Amino acid sequence: MKHAFSERLQTLRQQKSSVLCVGLDPDPERLPPHLVRSLPLPEAVSRFCRDIIEATAENAVAFKVNFAFFEALGANGYAVMEDVLSAIPPDVLTIADAKRGDIGNSASFYARAVFDELRFDSITVSPYMGRDSVDPFMTREGTCAFVLARTSNPGSADFQQLMIQDGPLFETVAKRVVAWGEEANGEAGLVVGATDTRDLNTLRGLLPATPFLIPGVGAQGGSAEEVMEASGSGPVLINSSRAIIYASSNEDFALAAGKAAASTRDRLGS
Repeated sequence: MKHAFSERLQTLRQQKSSVLCVGLDPDPERLPPHLVRSLPLPEAVSRFCRDIIEATAENAVAFKVNFAFFEALGANGYAVMEDVLSAIPPDVLTIADAKRGDIGNSASFYARAVFDELRFDSITVSPYMGRDSVDPFMTREGTCAFVLARTSNPGSADFQQLMIQDGPLFETVAKRVVAWGEEANGEAGLVVGATDTRDLNTLRGLLPATPFLIPGVGAQGGSAEEVMEASGSGPVLINSSRAIIYASSNEDFALAAGKAAASTRDRLGS
């Protein structure tokens, strides 16, 4: 059962002819005005996300829930997140985009919150504190820890591309994380940005069977076609957030999101 997550991902890929992951980043300043005017903010966020899910689920194999946008709602944030999660169809994977990374004991409680309480299928994790900060997120069968390896943000080069004895640091991180996953009940995956397809292709060559979560297609400028070519045939989720969920700010926002999701899926192929 060690690779149950990637097997489920590959099955969904075949069934839906899709590798699309829709990112849920509900920025209050970008919500459709009619929702903000008519509902309290927590309810507006919930309605927005639920309508986006309904409109895009046909073309998505996963939804990535960005914790920052929900935690910023204060005491209501987790209730809104639970409401949004309840709207995601059971046959679609869920990703907790929380980027956790703390000492082992703290990490084990973060893992409990994400996997046991909120029932996510996977989580994003920072590896900076080393193995004992990552291992707790790989203890549950059927789940995946997507560890940051080569990200798409401008500051990623500050550390990730530092040259060490064996090459760029991100390659060493990626290989070690995958090795840790081989000894775990859960699965190790990698977050690899869409904006540098050369490094993406390098990592896929090194790790052909590892699940990749690839953000950066759409608003961040990554090319769907180039990313698919570089990511090969291994398990992959291509995330698009803003380009889909903010396709329209009018009352047709959900319809526009559905069309954007279908268009992105078609450009990505399968």
